[in-house]
Formats: sequence, structure tokens, C-alpha cells
Amino acid sequence: MKNKLLIIFGCFLLLLGLTACSKQDNSGQNGQDQGTGQNKKITFVLDWTPNTNHTGIYVAKELGYFQEAGLEVEIVQPPEGGALPLVAAGKAEFCVSFQDEMASALASDSPLDVVAVAAILQHNSSGIISLKEDNITSPKGMENKVYATWDMDVEKAIIRQVMEKDGGNYDAIKMIPNTVTDVISALQTDIDAVWIFYGWDGVATEVKGLETNFFAFKDIDPVLDYYTPVIAAGSKYLEENPDTAKAFLAAVTKGYEYAIANPEEAAKILVKHAPELDLELITASQKYLANEYQAEAAQWGIIDQNRWDRFYTWMADHQLIPKPIEAGQGFTNAYLPNRQ
Repeated sequence: MKNKLLIIFGCFLLLLGLTACSKQDNSGQNGQDQGTGQNKKITFVLDWTPNTNHTGIYVAKELGYFQEAGLEVEIVQPPEGGALPLVAAGKAEFCVSFQDEMASALASDSPLDVVAVAAILQHNSSGIISLKEDNITSPKGMENKVYATWDMDVEKAIIRQVMEKDGGNYDAIKMIPNTVTDVISALQTDIDAVWIFYGWDGVATEVKGLETNFFAFKDIDPVLDYYTPVIAAGSKYLEENPDTAKAFLAAVTKGYEYAIANPEEAAKILVKHAPELDLELITASQKYLANEYQAEAAQWGIIDQNRWDRFYTWMADHQLIPKPIEAGQGFTNAYLPNRQ
């Protein structure tokens, strides 16, 4: 009887061991599935159509960094509902998102299983652009001017913040709901001011020879230097597939490091994968972003907790999210390669 009990107990321990193994990432350090020898498949969802925020991903694909890491990466455009829900539901492994977009997902009564794993740009490059002739050199200059608004709460709160910081009257802005898709055309109509990301639309105005003024939100108030855009994943996926996640982010890091060092070649790679893009604009944008992807940070992708928490505290204080987000919640640097 005693021997039978020992055998049963031994089988039980073996079963526990097999179960534990089945929950571990079945890949080696390069991400390849060690059980089948095949490359691990990853779906990466963009936030919009291909642009220079995404160049490092396309470089990693084109130059074989994913292949070397044992990965097969499919890059897809987002559905109408956005990329975050796909990642949260486990229908995609990684996506492009933004810290402000993630806030509502994290602070919801039913929060999404999402976490930022890398900052694509080190600083918030967004701000307000206008024609030079309109003389909007700072937020206060928007008084009595027509601003094309997305009519979003966080957007309006940011505009109010910089207006008040500059001694301006937020209520004096003439807000016109308008989802601007062509900034150059919009500025030459009855719209005076548009929110842009300078690395794309700002550079586009330079390429077209348009004389403009621009101020960045981060330069008016450091609390607005939040992370936009970021690469996000599901925390459950990361916990269950740590080696694959690290292999993916190591390859992506190499892609962005290449784009930093070789902006012209990186531009050609992006246009090869998205031939509808204009090479002149893409090249100019890549040269601008070569200084923005990593900026002064010790390595590409790193997220500073103080900046991350500071923006979420600001959002909570302005009642832009239903409840505060705990310090350090919503991001991790643990899956980035150690470049420091």
C-alpha cells in the first residue's frame, strides 16, 4: 500500500511538472518554437496607415532582424475599433498605441489587459501649427482664431492647459469641429490653427515650402511631455511568452537604431513596403525623427516612470479618467534589450 501511495504521489508531481512546462514560453532565446523548429508568428497592428513612426518595424522585417530572431511578423492596419482591443483579446501580440489612449483602457472599471513595452519616440512632438501670417507664436495667440478640434476631452484639456500657462483666454478660441486629414490644405482655408505631430505634418509643410509657426505642448508645460506613440502588448501574453517578447523587441530595437543611423536608407525601406508614400516627404521626416526616436535617452524604447506617472496624475486631477492610475501601472521596460 505504501509503495502504491509513493507511485501515485510521484505521478502527481510529474503531472505538475508537465503542466508547469506547458505554461512556459516554448521558445529559445531567439524566439523560435523549440518544439517545431518553426519561426514564432506575431501579428503587429499599426495605429494608422504606414508612416515614419513605424519605420523601425519595417526595417526589422526588410533587413531580416525578425527572421534572425526566429520570428515571422505580419504587419497589419488597425480595424475600426482600434488596435488595443485586439491585443487585449489576444488576437494580436503587439500594436502601436499612445499613453493618452491607454489611459481609458487602464482606468476603466473593466480594464483592458494592455501594457506599453517601448516608446517609439522619446518625447511628445505634438503641438499647434499655423501660417506665419497669422502670428500665432504661442498659445495666447490662438485667442479669436479658428482652431480645428477633434472635440475630444483630453485634447481640449491640453489646449486649455497651455492657454492658461501662457496667460491666454481659452474661451476666446473659435473651436470648429473638423477632422483635418490634409493640414496644408486646411491652413489655406478658413482654419487658423491645427494640432499636429511635427515629425509628419510639420515636416510636410517644410517640404511644400509653407511658412508656419509651431509651438510644442511639452515646451509650454513639461507635464504634457507624455509618451506618444508607444508599442503595447497584453500583460498575459508577456508573462506566458517572455523569450518571444524579448526577441521581438530586440529586433525592433535594431530596426529603430538602424533608422537613427541611416535615415535615407530607412526611408527607402519604408517606401518599398508602402509605395503610396512620397519618398521626398518620408526622407525629410526620417531625418527629423532620427533625432527624436531615442533623443537623449540611454537607449531606444525606454520609458521614464516619473514622466509616465506625472501625465496620468494630471489626467486624474482634470477628471479625464474615471479613477487614478497607480504609479508605474501600464508600462514595463523589462522586455527591452539591455543597452545601458
